[in-house]
Amino acid sequence: MFTGIVTDVGRVLELRQEGDLRARIGTGYDVGSIDIGASIACEGVCLTVVDRGAAGGTPPQGWFDVQISAETVSKSNLSGWHVGKRLNLERALKVGDELGGHIVSGHVDGVAEVVGLRPEGDSLRVTFRAPEALAKFIAPKGSVALNGTSLTVNEVEGREFGINFIPHTRAVTTWGEVAVGDAANLEVDTMARYVARLREWG
Repeated sequence: MFTGIVTDVGRVLELRQEGDLRARIGTGYDVGSIDIGASIACEGVCLTVVDRGAAGGTPPQGWFDVQISAETVSKSNLSGWHVGKRLNLERALKVGDELGGHIVSGHVDGVAEVVGLRPEGDSLRVTFRAPEALAKFIAPKGSVALNGTSLTVNEVEGREFGINFIPHTRAVTTWGEVAVGDAANLEVDTMARYVARLREWG
């Protein structure tokens, strides 16, 4: 489980097709503290660490490898990953950690498209278009996870919904690079999913 609070911005160092897709991701995390088999959310997708090590550079940077199934690639924006791409990273939640965002599973529901950008003071209002099957789970003032970032929905109109990105969020995540046409990994709030399910049975 995760909270949607990004704690590092990594970078894709290598991509190799080995049956499944294997990615090497550079990180500022202390890789000595990452166990093989640990889960790390990469752009909101929960991936399993299969190797890790240290790289050179100043400051020194570590890396970890993950294997990504074809199913995961097909349900997310991972098909657009390339060497050099920056990624929002979050390590799995531990007992006693502060829950600063909302409960996020790392199981992406689909891909939302960025369809509009509008400055609002120092912030940036970004409009997304959700897949039709997921739009019913998105509500004003509710939570969503986009590319692994816990965010509050400002308004909803049909399949489109708006998010307000403050300068801090854009500075410490990859959202400072957002552009119209981008595909964002979308995970709807688990609570919204259960409420919708209960209404179906009501």
